Amino acid sequence: MSARLTVPKTYKLAIGGAFPRSESGRTYEVRSPKGEFLANAAKASRKDARDAVLAARAAQPKWAGATAYNRGQVLYRVAEVLEGRRAQFVDEIVAQQGVSAAAAGAQVDAAVDLWVWYAGWCDKYAQVAGNLNPVAGAYFNISAPEPTGVVAIVAPQEDSLLGLVSAVAPALVSGNAVVVIASEQYPLSSISFAEVLATSDVPGGVVNILTGSPAEIAPWLADHSDVNAVDLAGAGDLDWVDLQLRAAETLKRVLEPGEILASPQRIAAFTEVKTVWHPKSMV
Repeated sequence: MSARLTVPKTYKLAIGGAFPRSESGRTYEVRSPKGEFLANAAKASRKDARDAVLAARAAQPKWAGATAYNRGQVLYRVAEVLEGRRAQFVDEIVAQQGVSAAAAGAQVDAAVDLWVWYAGWCDKYAQVAGNLNPVAGAYFNISAPEPTGVVAIVAPQEDSLLGLVSAVAPALVSGNAVVVIASEQYPLSSISFAEVLATSDVPGGVVNILTGSPAEIAPWLADHSDVNAVDLAGAGDLDWVDLQLRAAETLKRVLEPGEILASPQRIAAFTEVKTVWHPKSMV
């Protein structure tokens, strides 16, 4: 019996619920810490970033319009599918990062647990971030958080899955859509995670994942007038002050690089507070 040939995989982008190649046709090689070839990954261009923003903008209203309970159920389904593909992610992390299977498994488990944690906040964060305000008059004054819109994210670059999940999950809770630049060195698990999203109930375009150079792509997203917020979690090695200045031109919310902690404050960072006045009944 002859030996089978392997099927080398090219990991493509994830835009609008589809998996296109970069419009530039560019790819780059992903190698193990020992220099072994693992796969080709698409190298996203400025045009790919624009397409991803367009897809996110189109998908965001429907996602924001779903009930908080429904968003929570959809996100929980993502965790279920990710758990079911645990072995694949462990193998990818071992190959990319050169860590032990136990360490890779711990990263996948932490990603699943964190995703479930944020899913649980979908129908609870409004009670924490909102408020009934005291008013000296015959009115009710109610503050309620709403999604800011499209969030551009530079994912943490030091790992292949957990950093991506820790940045993407809180932005989705309130109803935002995201465009995320994955780890350049460890991109394979990010596109596999896009496959998880595509086989869950997340509407196409809610999460768009770009692979390639953050230094090349991030400035275009910071400049883009249809991006409402920028999370620079993984931009510590970039000129992130310049990215802040670019974002300021269109009054974007910006989170600076730093350690990502699981917190409802990270959910609130991507919301706007809507205040409603309503007269009290005089009957």
